[in-house]
Amino acid sequence: MSSKPVRIGQVAISCENKDRSVAFYQDLLGLDLLFDTPQGMAFMQCGEVRLMITELQGHAKDHHTSVIYYQMEDLDAWFAAADLTQVTVEKPPHFVVKMADHDLWMAFLRDPDGHLVGLMETRPFSG
Repeated sequence: MSSKPVRIGQVAISCENKDRSVAFYQDLLGLDLLFDTPQGMAFMQCGEVRLMITELQGHAKDHHTSVIYYQMEDLDAWFAAADLTQVTVEKPPHFVVKMADHDLWMAFLRDPDGHLVGLMETRPFSG
């Protein structure tokens, strides 16, 4: 038995309307819908991590969320192709920091429930 977690298996975020949130994450971000339930939950895949979108279950205080950062391959191309007319863009793609072996770029937008969504890209070191 491992003495520490080996990976993140699932992240849950709360929403007011499951179908509206599924449309955002599936149609705009391009995540694959695995399945949904009649109890107001939908499960999507992002790489090796499953995202659970849930209408409030139990106490509201249990549904506060952290910012989830989605790794993108080409942030500028995604922004150019995405239909962002119904989305609040907090910050378009921008340079964040020069690391030892790459540059870090990020962008931020809001999902239908107002959760901040981070999009990030590591670009080859620009020198």
